Amino acid sequence: MKKLLLVLSLLALVGVGGVVALAEKYTVASDTTWPPFEWQAGDGQLVGFDLDVMRLIAILEGYDVEIVSYSWDIIFVDVGGGSVDIGASGATITAEREAVVDFSAPYWTSNQAVIVMADSGLNIASALSPGAKIGAQIGTTGAKWVQEQLIDKGVDVTLVEFNLYPLAVLDLVNGNVDAVVQDEPASRASVAADARLLIAGVIETGEQFGFFVANGDPKGILPKINDGLQQLKASTAWSDLITAYMGGAELTKIEAAWVAAAPYLAAKDVVGFAHALAAGATAP
Repeated sequence: MKKLLLVLSLLALVGVGGVVALAEKYTVASDTTWPPFEWQAGDGQLVGFDLDVMRLIAILEGYDVEIVSYSWDIIFVDVGGGSVDIGASGATITAEREAVVDFSAPYWTSNQAVIVMADSGLNIASALSPGAKIGAQIGTTGAKWVQEQLIDKGVDVTLVEFNLYPLAVLDLVNGNVDAVVQDEPASRASVAADARLLIAGVIETGEQFGFFVANGDPKGILPKINDGLQQLKASTAWSDLITAYMGGAELTKIEAAWVAAAPYLAAKDVVGFAHALAAGATAP
């Protein structure tokens, strides 16, 4: 019986032309606290623009991915050292980070936004004026902008750094900081989720986001990501993902749309999944 099971197991791997190779599988690390790029839905599913781009590229390129939640403060070190294969976490391409990891071609361009309380009476100038307490997540380009463009230039503001951006926004609501500087799409998601918040203005930084892999790309993943990204952008799936995630829909509505569209993902239907997701997220 054991020999029969062994033979059947081997035959399961054999096609007409010989042994069928199993698809490669890569681990994708993401700080899943930052909608609309990545977050954990109410049912525990990890969703977001970055994560679905990773899933669809994997389908197009013929490999599998396992997405895991990861701490922002160690994500570059661990991806750079090869502990995980790919980073997908709304990461701006910077020279400092390129010393640790290798980036894909840029896939998104973003600016920084300044969030305040809607009833504060603050505009972008007063929110960043001397005496202000400004929140940002530690290790982000938002925190870097406050440090380099305000503090280092002699503007007497206080940078209050948080482990996560949701904690910075919570402290804003609680009155402990006057403003939060965060990437624009995530800021719009924060404001959509809480009517007490307002975007006082946008800082034109023109940052480019990239996916990233270990230094030197020892597993040869970047060409696959870049090729898949190019294919995805050439299809209707790309614009549908943008509609679903960047169109201002409530996060719970996007989550429900994702569940409804998931069968297309299981069937490896890239265009069908993205279209169903966009339709669900924008439905009246």
